[in-house]
Amino acid sequence: WHCDVKGNNDLLCITQPEIIKGIHQQYLAAGADIIETNTFSSTTIAMADYDMQSLAFELNVAAATCAKEAVATFLAENPNSTPKFVA
Repeated sequence: WHCDVKGNNDLLCITQPEIIKGIHQQYLAAGADIIETNTFSSTTIAMADYDMQSLAFELNVAAATCAKEAVATFLAENPNSTPKFVA
């Protein structure tokens, strides 16, 4: 990228989704019933710091996908678990 992306943790949903899914799964394994998407800075305003405003929508979709896949994996491995949700 043409500028420093250090600190843009939301970008990991696109570049390293397995890491983000792993973090979600750790929360689920610890007993969380609701996990949040990794989208704290996935807005056009926040992404302007990295000149990535055009990726805001893609970041949000990728983050929601990571969280949903983590829940699906967890529930497949733990079929008797309580319902799990993505916020």
